This record gives sequence, structure tokens and C-alpha cells, in this order.
Amino acid sequence: PQPLLEPLFPPQPGASPGFTERVRQYKVRLEWVRAEPAGLRGAVRVLNLAYEKAVSVRYTLNRWASCAEVPAAYQPAGPADGLTDRFAFLLPLGAAAAAAEATLEFAVRYRVAGSEYWDNNEGANYRLRGRQRVPPADGPPQDPDSSAWIHFI
Repeated sequence: PQPLLEPLFPPQPGASPGFTERVRQYKVRLEWVRAEPAGLRGAVRVLNLAYEKAVSVRYTLNRWASCAEVPAAYQPAGPADGLTDRFAFLLPLGAAAAAAEATLEFAVRYRVAGSEYWDNNEGANYRLRGRQRVPPADGPPQDPDSSAWIHFI
């Protein structure tokens, strides 16, 4: 069975009340994440301060002894609010994140108009831990009524 990454934070911050206001206040906010076989996929919302902008995700699997950074891609079919833009990212985690005891931490960086803004989950970083999936039971699937008596009159 393949482990999965379990977020230690609500995985859809963008669905919480006041999300757009937090994007206005902090300039950048994680919108959602989802663990997939290819890695960790997610979306970020940024306040549209200038045409040219760069969004990236910095992450580690070893408590910041080393880290990597991947760029996030602008999503042209973004929010209709006119105030924010959406960027999507994929952290290619590979075998290092496959360990059940692995912990992934990441933060989002937004660079625009000579300034830099971070979303690091209020200083705690966004953290996910590896969790082993429960293996399927051996043998053919059991019919829940297989032990029931059928009575005909």
C-alpha cells in the first residue's frame, strides 16, 4: 500500500469564510492542496498588484536541512473577482515522501513590484505527514449478506 500525505491544516483554506479578505490583507494565500500519486498539487491566490508577478512554493522533507522550490503557473481562467489571480503548483515528491514517517513542510512566496510576500501558515508552515494506507483485506470481496438465510414460503 502506498502512503498518502495527510495535511495537518485544513486542506481547503480558500473555502473558509473571509478568504478573499485575507488575500487582500496578506497579498498571498494558499487556496487548496491535494495529495496525488505524482506529488502534492495545489492552488494559490494572490492580490493582483501588478501585471508581472512570480509565485513559487518552497518545501522540505527534512525539517529545512535542505529545501527545493518550484514555480507556480498562472491560471488564466482564474477568479472572476478582478482583484486576485490564481496560480497552480505541483510538488514532485517521489520516493522521499513515500515513507510513512515523512513530513512535508512548505511555504508560498509571491514576488511582485519589487516586494516579496510569504504565506507560511501564520509562521507554522504548511505541514503534511505521511500516513500508511490501510491495505485491502485478503481474499475476494465479501457480500455483507453472505451469511444471511434466505427463507421462502
